[in-house]
Amino acid sequence: MLTAALRDLHLAYPEQFLTDVRTTAGELWENNPHLTRLSDTDPDVETVQMEYPLIHQSNSRPYHFIHGFPQFLEEHLQLRIPVTAFKGDIHLSPLEKSWMSQIAEQGYWGPFWLMVGGGKFDFTAKWWNPGSYQQVVDHFWGRLPFIQVGDRNHWHPPLERVVSLVGRTDTRQYVRLMYHADGVVCPVTFSMHLAAAVETRPGMPKNRACVVIAGGREPAQWEAYPHHQFISTNGALYCCDNGGCWKSRCQPIGDGDSKDQDLCTLPIEITPELKIPKCMDMIQPEDVIRRIELYIEGGALRCATAQEWRDFEAAVKAGANQAPVLR
Repeated sequence: MLTAALRDLHLAYPEQFLTDVRTTAGELWENNPHLTRLSDTDPDVETVQMEYPLIHQSNSRPYHFIHGFPQFLEEHLQLRIPVTAFKGDIHLSPLEKSWMSQIAEQGYWGPFWLMVGGGKFDFTAKWWNPGSYQQVVDHFWGRLPFIQVGDRNHWHPPLERVVSLVGRTDTRQYVRLMYHADGVVCPVTFSMHLAAAVETRPGMPKNRACVVIAGGREPAQWEAYPHHQFISTNGALYCCDNGGCWKSRCQPIGDGDSKDQDLCTLPIEITPELKIPKCMDMIQPEDVIRRIELYIEGGALRCATAQEWRDFEAAVKAGANQAPVLR
């Protein structure tokens, strides 16, 4: 979202600002034309600690997350910064676009979807039933390949009938993988924002397909993108009948975080070790399957050909054991 704010600042005031960033997500800023290397010790450089206080009004006001940083910057600079494109601002070089995808390195060149079948341990209220993810994969077996992705330090129960790249992409590799992906299935997470921010390949729809299993934690207008299938249960339960509940966990973790004291009020036990929110459990595999099918029925996307599917099966059987090349 910060990438969008800098884009819109420079569009509104061309050649009036020099900007640089200090962030843990530096790989997202590679090739960004709006950055100029600035020194922290230069007396002419002003440091602004960016925030998005608009989130505290997200349940009641008609704004998206993308408005958060620009509104903060408007107040700080006392300037008007119109929000332009409804997406982040991620740039790939021509060389990056010319590289094959990591799944192509394993012999599969057809269409594929990314699947984020888990999430962070400190935000368990965003988790969906792993068995439901598997049902989605099984439904499309023989037609639509899925690549399971995620951070190795997060919760990603292994799925069957997928090629797993969990823990095997750094941030920049994931940006490039997203560039090649036809679509994404995920909860409300980094991947849905990246799906919107990364351009699509030539010949593909202008906006990448994405099915978001959202539940009722966040208000839909704060998170949803216009071309995504955003499955929300806002208003269907008393706990999210006026926006999102913003609860983070369904069970305490014991890490000393205050989130342990403010748990989901309607947890559903999936196994003795796993609880997920009722708002997420109410979303069935059939709901997600239907949203994916829409892209295929409408003709925006296609399934794998018979030969492509044989290549994908070979990649699955190979187990994707060889680590991808770091570029």
